Amino acid sequence: MKVTEITSLEFGKMVQAASANLNHHADFINKLNVFPVPDGDTGTNMSLSLASGAKYEREASTTAVGELTVALAKGLLMGARGNSGVILSQIFRGFSKRLENLDNLTAQDLADGFAAGAETAYKAVMKPTEGTILTVIREGAKAGLQAAKKSDDVLVVMDDIYTAADKALQTTPDLLPVLKQVGVVDSGGQGLVFVLQAFNDSLNGRVTEDADYQPDEAEMTEMIDAEHHRAVQVDLDPADIKFSYCTQMMVRIGKGKQVQQEFDYDTFYNYLTDLGDSLLVINDDEVVKVHVHTEHPGKVLAWGQQFGDLATIKIDNMVYQQETIIDEDHESEDQAGAVASNTADAMTNPDTAIIAVAAGKGVAELFKSLGVTHVISGGQTMNPSTQDIVDAINASQAKQAIVLPNNKNIFMAAEQAADVADIPTKIVHSKSVSQGMTAMLGFEADNSFEDNAAAMADNLDTVQTGQVTNAIRDTELDGFSIKTGDFMGLVNGKIAVTGQDLNDTTIAMVKDMLDEDSEIVTVIYGDGASADSAQALSDAILAVDDELEVEVHEGDQPVYPYLISVE
Repeated sequence: MKVTEITSLEFGKMVQAASANLNHHADFINKLNVFPVPDGDTGTNMSLSLASGAKYEREASTTAVGELTVALAKGLLMGARGNSGVILSQIFRGFSKRLENLDNLTAQDLADGFAAGAETAYKAVMKPTEGTILTVIREGAKAGLQAAKKSDDVLVVMDDIYTAADKALQTTPDLLPVLKQVGVVDSGGQGLVFVLQAFNDSLNGRVTEDADYQPDEAEMTEMIDAEHHRAVQVDLDPADIKFSYCTQMMVRIGKGKQVQQEFDYDTFYNYLTDLGDSLLVINDDEVVKVHVHTEHPGKVLAWGQQFGDLATIKIDNMVYQQETIIDEDHESEDQAGAVASNTADAMTNPDTAIIAVAAGKGVAELFKSLGVTHVISGGQTMNPSTQDIVDAINASQAKQAIVLPNNKNIFMAAEQAADVADIPTKIVHSKSVSQGMTAMLGFEADNSFEDNAAAMADNLDTVQTGQVTNAIRDTELDGFSIKTGDFMGLVNGKIAVTGQDLNDTTIAMVKDMLDEDSEIVTVIYGDGASADSAQALSDAILAVDDELEVEVHEGDQPVYPYLISVE
């Protein structure tokens, strides 16, 4: 059989088959993650990204293949999750730019499209790395161009593209030593090969013979809309709120007319502990930022003035806010989505919206206490899409926005969102929750947009970040022999310690993070830890160095029982 053209019917089948194939193999791709941690989500990211592209393609009312490629690229752009999803979207962005004016595709068009996709993907990555999805698409595209010189049969060209891409995938461990060390191929490259495999099988009529390729419409819809069905929290009775006022202030230490005391962290902190709960105190040499839930906001502000003048003040009546949420729930139900924003912040329409990505209710509250105006839920097993970030930016009604991704796997989606958002947007490239929180110390409401973004970025390297989680498989990595279920302590993204006891492993990690300049250790506990275990951890840290300040907060974050920062 010979096929010289791809029509809209064939192209549609190719896209839907590829989406279903990625969906079917998402868990397999996830398990290729180099680090054996539970948040290896390349397969999930790529599957959700392509599901968005397939939805756009499916709903496009055209018989021109070029226009279908544009719809696919648009859907991928807006649905892109994680760096792998963004790179996949860039491949098909280049693909569509080359083919957008065509009614049908010839073998040469197909080859040209993938060549343009490879070129666009490489340009989208600041420092392209071989042994990744980039290598796979380049080699596949090169084979396609060579095949198109010899044959006008799209089946021949597509088969050569797929075969060369799969061959390139098998070489990725030779190009990236860490892949060879762990014994896996590149996960993003594997995802792309599954896409090309489905394209090839669809064109050859093999899809209908393999149930794995049959799209499950209900499952795909559930996946792509997962981030847009978070219920507004209306269960809380306002009468159950113990402390009514969320009180925040920033004190300029030693400034102003009412200074009565020299700043001492213990003295300052201990007084505030008696005024309420959810206390967070962060300081550097010049300012101290406070968040506390209290019945006496006036006492909080008066206490702050004893150490310096009040640069910023924010007091929210949480009882009133909850009453408003309950009253407006039915009216706003259709607008509930991935963006969980502070009601009062939304009403005041800040000049600069600060949008943070965070997993866990407690972590989200900590970010809001530091001045973050909007929190997007995600960042571990469910990365937000480009569309989620764009929606948060545009819904802020601010003049400009700053985004804290708090995970390097969200950088590219955030950058894409900044490109298409309605207002000027800057990305502060925070790689962790701890970095994001430290970045907030650089924000000053009176400073310019550019100065704030620069100052926040400058703060990123002032904090050591530690994360503790469980291994999900046996592996040999970075000199460690890791068994399934072992605890691992990651310092600044690299495995530093392993062990079989949570707190012992965490203490060993903290010791690795400390140096002679360390002053404050912040412990955020989530799933797998408890208030009691966190307190025991705090006591153990102080036993190492009793001059340290240790703060403990409930973060509710998944995957990582402890998030630790050392400043």
